[in-house]
Amino acid sequence: MNEDDVRKRAFAMPLTSPAYPPGPYRFFSREFLVITYRTDPAVLRALVPEPLQIGEPLVKFEFIRMPDSTGFGDYTESGQVIPVSLGGRAGSYTHCMFLNDHPPIAGGRELWGFPKKLANPTLRAEIDTLVGTLDYGPVRIATATMGYKHREADLAAVAASLAAPNFLLKIIPHVDGTPRICELVEYHLEDVRIKGAWTGPGALSLQPHALAPVAELPVLEVVSAVHILADLTLGLGKVVHDYLER
Repeated sequence: MNEDDVRKRAFAMPLTSPAYPPGPYRFFSREFLVITYRTDPAVLRALVPEPLQIGEPLVKFEFIRMPDSTGFGDYTESGQVIPVSLGGRAGSYTHCMFLNDHPPIAGGRELWGFPKKLANPTLRAEIDTLVGTLDYGPVRIATATMGYKHREADLAAVAASLAAPNFLLKIIPHVDGTPRICELVEYHLEDVRIKGAWTGPGALSLQPHALAPVAELPVLEVVSAVHILADLTLGLGKVVHDYLER
C-alpha cells in the first residue's frame, strides 16, 4: 500500500478494518434516566477544568440505553455530567462515562474525547420502577431508581436541555507519552425528536472504587429525576480551547 493509499484510507484504527465507521451517528429510541443531585462544591471545582465555570454544585448521573444506533449497534452507557458555562453559555461537561461496547468506546475517545471506560451499565423497567445499575468488573458502584412514568415532564425544558452545548476534555498522548492533543471540545445533539419524557421520585446510591471514583462527587440531595425517550443524531465536535497553545 503506497503513501497516497494510506492517506486516503486512514480514518480510524486499524487501517484496514476500523473499529467504527465514519459518522454521522443516528440513535433511535435512545432512553435516558437522569438523576440530578447536589454535591460538594469544593470537590466539584477541583474536577472541572478552566475555562469552564460552575454555578450551583449539581451533578447529573445518567443511564442511557441505546438499542439502535448507526455504526455503534446496541449498547448502554452511564456516567456523570456536570452543568457548566463557557463564555456565558450554559451547557454540560462530561466528567466520566462507562459503557459495554468497544466501537463507541474507541470512537467516542478518538473523535470527540469522551472519557469512556469499559464497564457494565444497565437500564430497565422493574414492575413499577425504572432501575439503572453500573458495575465496574464485579463491583456495583451506582444504583439509580425512579418511579416509572409518574407524570409527564416539561417537554420544553427537556428539549432545551438536549439542545444545550456539551463539553469534553480530549486528551491524546504523543508516542513519547507527552500530551499531543489536549483540547476542550464542544458538540451538540442534532435533529432531536422527543418521543416522551416523564418525571417522578428518584434515588441514587454511589459506592467508592479506586478506578471508577464516581463516589468522589457525593450525593448530598437528589434534586430531580427524569426519564426521556428520543431519536437524535450525535453531532461531530469543534475545538473551543487548546490547552497546549501558548
